[in-house]
Amino acid sequence: MYRKLNDFLTEWSESADGTKSVLKALEDEKLNQSITEGHNSLGWLGWHLVNSPVFFMNLVGVELESPYDPDKVPAKASEILEAYEYISNLVVEKTKEQLTDDALVDEVDNFGGPAPKGSILRILVNHQIHHRGQMTVLLRQAGLKVPGVMGPTKEDQQ
Repeated sequence: MYRKLNDFLTEWSESADGTKSVLKALEDEKLNQSITEGHNSLGWLGWHLVNSPVFFMNLVGVELESPYDPDKVPAKASEILEAYEYISNLVVEKTKEQLTDDALVDEVDNFGGPAPKGSILRILVNHQIHHRGQMTVLLRQAGLKVPGVMGPTKEDQQ
């Protein structure tokens, strides 16, 4: 749980940089790569990372509006990256405008139970890291280079 806004903003920015590196590895013709038929694809996961911050930020009372339709995954990897860059910057901008350190301990409804805003922001970062990890597996399955987000990858060590 975050108790200082700057702690969240620092970690969000670091995590967003890692997510951008994964999104930069995407290629248009590989956006449909999934673990198996009927599961989330690289394109869907990338688009989900564009749109999910809106949900979490609204939970904590930060009004974040997205111009992107969560149900219309782009066919171009560059559009996913561009949209993510916009949203991740908007998270920082709107957080600075609308939240304070004191507000992080305020409880809000989180799926039927109370949770401090700082805890929900922690879930947002964890959520992003979770899906980014799924994407790295799919990148490798798709034959694309896996970026070293949390340290060097096998390809980086050769």
